[in-house]
Amino acid sequence: MKIRWEIEFKKTEIGEIPKDWKIGILRDVVKSLESGNRPKGGKLQHDPNGVLSIGGENITWEGELILNDCLRFNEDFYKTLKKGKIECDDILLVKDGATIGKLAYIKEIPEGKAMVNEHVFLIKTDERKYNPKFLFYYLFSESGQIQIESSITGSAQGGLNRGILDIIKIPILDPLEQSHIAQVLSWFGDLIENKKKQNEILEKTAMAIFKSWFIDFEPFKDGKFVYNEELGREIPKGWDVKPIGEIAKLIKGVSYNTPDISSEQRGELFITLNNFLRGGGFKCEYSYYIGEKAKNNHIVREGDLIIALTDMTPLAQVVGAPAIVILPYGYNKGIISLDCAKIQLNDNYLTFFAYLYLKYTQEENSTFAGGVNVLHLKTNLFLTNKFILFPSSPILQKFHSIVEPLFQKIILNQKQIMLLRKIRDTLLPLLVFGKLRVKEV
Repeated sequence: MKIRWEIEFKKTEIGEIPKDWKIGILRDVVKSLESGNRPKGGKLQHDPNGVLSIGGENITWEGELILNDCLRFNEDFYKTLKKGKIECDDILLVKDGATIGKLAYIKEIPEGKAMVNEHVFLIKTDERKYNPKFLFYYLFSESGQIQIESSITGSAQGGLNRGILDIIKIPILDPLEQSHIAQVLSWFGDLIENKKKQNEILEKTAMAIFKSWFIDFEPFKDGKFVYNEELGREIPKGWDVKPIGEIAKLIKGVSYNTPDISSEQRGELFITLNNFLRGGGFKCEYSYYIGEKAKNNHIVREGDLIIALTDMTPLAQVVGAPAIVILPYGYNKGIISLDCAKIQLNDNYLTFFAYLYLKYTQEENSTFAGGVNVLHLKTNLFLTNKFILFPSSPILQKFHSIVEPLFQKIILNQKQIMLLRKIRDTLLPLLVFGKLRVKEV
């Protein structure tokens, strides 16, 4: 790979760029700008086996998709769509709501078939004129995000409309150089994607072992079984069933107001409802706590088990969802918000067992919540009436020894993903604005 520092620049509306580059507008290079839809009325409802429908909540600020958070709709609805069907090399741009401005690039169509909802634009690049991956990285840059933000119209939260095609300015450079820049930045994306796939496999492996041992009882089939009323099924003789309150305490996080929170990297790392994936799992998107009400019991460490206490999703997939805390390099603690609680277990070797048990039964966990628009977990009811299967300590310790290395690798991979993102984000403005010129890859 050959890279050199550029020394000759000119000032433009988007900042300094090399003298041999020009400025154009988004309309010059976009083939079409589409948004999606969703079924109306009761005819075509959510279908757990249907086609993925990607919304703003399914796109992270890091430009990645969280597919296990997606709603799904009947394939008959997908077939009726004239716009909003995802294709390879599409750019997804959230056009309204709290997540406005989030972007994602489609390298492969998820599950071979997917669509966006009415809150997301599909930017389909004219590849004869522009490299779609370079366009994504440019829009993802600070300058691109500033232009997107300045294009928001309307009152309150506002939104983006088709006017962005004429408002957003882009650099015009040699297609080969666009390709080289996109390729360099994609190396980091590929490494991140590989580690994410590793983590998916590792967690599925841990869940498969859990299910084999504690749902199907495969290693214990030769023993005697007895019927348990709390679980409504037969379990191995000698195993216990306890309310979760007998093996753990719930320690709620700190209450806060908007001025207590910062998006800038200062204060304490803040773990909130936003760190939970639907159904369970940890999302590494952080804010920072700068308030003064946090106490020692609000502190969480890496590897701690936490649970979501609140939910605003239509299918109640967050409330009662568990997660294992993961911290970025350089942090040894975080503060949890009132929307979640730390599960303080009687023994450390119960952590991964309890996490997998609560994740496997998240749908049941959500039944202990009440509310209309916002669900809240009724913690006392949950602690006394959520029953958990409890084998003997030697069995649990053996299970812990098997799955702990899997989770430690998951945590390490996730920390490395955050580091790779940081390196990529440092290089990105240097490359897309021509400070570093890529002549050969």
